[in-house]
Amino acid sequence: MEKRIIPCLDIRDGRVVKGKKFKDIQDVAHPLDLAKQYEADGADVLFLLDISGDDRETFLQIIRDIRNATELPLYVGGGIRKVEHVGETLAAGATKVSITSAAISNPDLLKDAAKEYGKEKIILSIDAGAVGADSWHAFTHGGKEDSGLDVIEWAKQGEQFGVSEILLNSIDTDGVKAGYNLALNKAVTDAVTIPVIASGGAGTVEHFTTVLNGNYAAAALAASVFHYDEINIREIKEALQ
Repeated sequence: MEKRIIPCLDIRDGRVVKGKKFKDIQDVAHPLDLAKQYEADGADVLFLLDISGDDRETFLQIIRDIRNATELPLYVGGGIRKVEHVGETLAAGATKVSITSAAISNPDLLKDAAKEYGKEKIILSIDAGAVGADSWHAFTHGGKEDSGLDVIEWAKQGEQFGVSEILLNSIDTDGVKAGYNLALNKAVTDAVTIPVIASGGAGTVEHFTTVLNGNYAAAALAASVFHYDEINIREIKEALQ
């Protein structure tokens, strides 16, 4: 299976923003400009995340605009709280829809969405925070609240509910640029048969090659290193060869 590179656009008030460890959010750029750039750079997928979840209409319009301007598969998350939200997001042009907090408060949402729109359309996104040595819990509300759910067990459950991929966000390494959380990614990748997308911590080309070539994950997602042009996607692709 091809190792995928996925730039992520965290979107708030119609703009791309970026923080560190889910805090200190700063404005970066217009989503459409970055989407076109990343397509030209050879991205495999574009991830769009609505980080406030407040203004659905503006966000849906951004999905439509990017869908019309690029050929990239669009994975979309944030603010998805019911099955209808999945439908309207897919209708706007999303290839797959990712669900995080709402899946924990209402696990039937994953099952119902997979049943309604097809398993290949649904991603379980997990915001994972360390609670001990080699032990992680799924957090909700933008990484602020510990749900008490063990990440490994939750990932397995998600697979049983019919999701097509796991997006694994490491809160502890988010935006730090010291590398992906390899222990976390390995633990989840070994526990499920569906692809795992590593997220949180990319800072160098080597971080991507390590997580992908070492079979810690099937895809690697990053944001700020691409937004600030610290790494070009083509460099990663060449290194992966």
